[in-house]
Amino acid sequence: MPEEKIYIKNGSLKIEGLLSKSSKENGVVICHPHSLMGGSLHNNVVETLQEAYAAENYSTLRFNFRGVGGSTGFYDEGRGEKEDIFAVCEYLKKMGLTKLILAGYSFGAWVGSKVLEESNNPFVGSVFISPPVDYFNFNWDDLKNKINFMICGDHDQFCMVDVIKRVAQKINSPLEIIRGADHFYMGKEKELARILHKYIVEA
Repeated sequence: MPEEKIYIKNGSLKIEGLLSKSSKENGVVICHPHSLMGGSLHNNVVETLQEAYAAENYSTLRFNFRGVGGSTGFYDEGRGEKEDIFAVCEYLKKMGLTKLILAGYSFGAWVGSKVLEESNNPFVGSVFISPPVDYFNFNWDDLKNKINFMICGDHDQFCMVDVIKRVAQKINSPLEIIRGADHFYMGKEKELARILHKYIVEA
């Protein structure tokens, strides 16, 4: 399914997104890496996530956090970005989608983790790609059994393999390590897509 550009209201802000409608029930919200480090909905990992979920007949929404691309507002250290996620989830729910998955990459995984901790968490499952455990604090105790699987490269600069292995065990999440991949997955997109397809089908 082709993606269409949309704008979602979040209070006084507007959030820019690309929406693909494949399923009337299942949707995935894809959250990009750090806004101040070039992260956007056009990131290579974000695009790989979108293609993988669309191929398995999920409706997909990748969007720009506030202050990125066509989204108004300013970077807010994760606080406002958390509200951006809630706003796009509300939009998808109004479309009729009932089962939402969070797909967070890097900073997107960290902001997404804050949503997963909330009592009104709108997601039925989640996937984390390279959660930056060396850069941000995650409240892993609150995330047990909430993450369907995680993926990390064995050369990741912000997600040390020994740390993420301990975390995966602690929160009961499957973990896949991609050999030769660093935090940015350049040239490793096909391997990333292969693993995504495997887990999406199993879910």
